[in-house]
Amino acid sequence: MATITVTKDNFNELLSEHDFVVLDFWAEWCGPCRQFAPTFEAASEKNDGIVFGKIDTEAQQELAATFNIQSIPTLMIVRDKTIVYSEPGALRPADFDDLLQKAKDLDMAKLRAEAESA
Repeated sequence: MATITVTKDNFNELLSEHDFVVLDFWAEWCGPCRQFAPTFEAASEKNDGIVFGKIDTEAQQELAATFNIQSIPTLMIVRDKTIVYSEPGALRPADFDDLLQKAKDLDMAKLRAEAESA
């Protein structure tokens, strides 16, 4: 599946319709963002069942502000409407694959139970 463009208009719908979403907060002027883009695109092609979305922080300043994005690129992984990862920085392909596998392996029921008891 190719990456999709995420905006404030489709953000809530995207998260309500999909259980596993990976977001890339980026900007055209950002060198590391441009370097990471092929890695993000390649991962989107080989991970069926995961939605990969790109949020242009220049065009979607409201979304970037909502998530307090201060450095780009920032990757965010959302599983079952819960942010399970949000960190700035571009990743090498192998590291991104490892991160995605760890997110796939998360026991979301256990994570929710721990959050409720905290």
